[in-house]
This record gives sequence, C-alpha cells and structure tokens, in this order.
Amino acid sequence: MRKFIASIVAIFALGIMSSGCMRAISKELRAQVQERIDLAQVRENPSDFMGKMVIWGGVIVEAKNLKEGTLIEIVQKPISVEERPRNVDQSAGRFLALYKGYLDAAIYSAGRDVTVAGRLKEMKTKPLGEIEYSYPVISAEEVYLWPPKTEKKYPEYPFWIYPGYYHYPHRMDPWYW
Repeated sequence: MRKFIASIVAIFALGIMSSGCMRAISKELRAQVQERIDLAQVRENPSDFMGKMVIWGGVIVEAKNLKEGTLIEIVQKPISVEERPRNVDQSAGRFLALYKGYLDAAIYSAGRDVTVAGRLKEMKTKPLGEIEYSYPVISAEEVYLWPPKTEKKYPEYPFWIYPGYYHYPHRMDPWYW
C-alpha cells in the first residue's frame, strides 16, 4: 500500500513540475526545427535558409490585417528555455510574421511579447523611418502571445518579512501559552 501511495505522489509531483516547464510552441513544430537559425545569419545569407523552420521571439511593433492574413512586425529578442523573449537590450533586427488566419490587431498590439514558429518565406524590403529595411518574412504556423508581465507589489519569499506575531516567540495566540 505504501508503494502505491508513493507512486501516486511521485506521478502527481512530476505532473506539477512538468507543467511549470511548458513551452510556447508545440512539440510537433519544434521537432521540425533541424538547426538553430539566428536572425543575424538569415540577414547575411538569406538564400541559404529559405524554407527552413525557425522559432523566433520578440516584441510586437505593429500588426496589420491583410487579405493574405495578419502581418506582424516584430523586434527580435533572444528567447529563454520556455521560448519567451527575454527582457534585454539586444536584438539582431526586425522580422515579419505572416499568419494565414485573422489575429485581432488590438490584442496583438505594440509592446507585447510574442513567439513565432514557421518557415522562412522571403526577404521583403519596406521603409523603416527614412531608410529601406530588408525584413525576413516567416510564414507563421504558430503564434504565441505571452501574457503581459505584471509588476510585483512585494518581493517574493524569502525576502518578504511577515509581521512578528506570526513567529515564535512573539506569537499572540492565547492557547499557545
């Protein structure tokens, strides 16, 4: 009986631990990524990487709904293990993600973190301010919009200090004495 209970507890604990490590992109699409392709590599030699599957993340600059689908302009950021764009001042540039379906531009708004998986389709030149900028275009198969980061009001444990009456010897419970 003890072994049965121990195995149930172990399975439950594994389930909880693995749920904390969820990734943004499905396992099927991640399996199609043969090599880690960086945006800087694509900008140098775009023809070498066309048609290859990539997973890139970044911050949305703008989203537009077109006849072909939703076109999202993204400032690339390095991604973490769970594929979330990291909050760093590094970028290899910008890229475009063309999603075949409809995504609401009010929800996919500027400043939101996003992770995109898809195949490199082409290079597209568009004006960026007063210059012509060459964007790699991804034919997006999956687009994951991350929930907004919230500011924490208090530091997390163990740095949060509880009021003294919660701890020995200052406990105020009359039955304690």
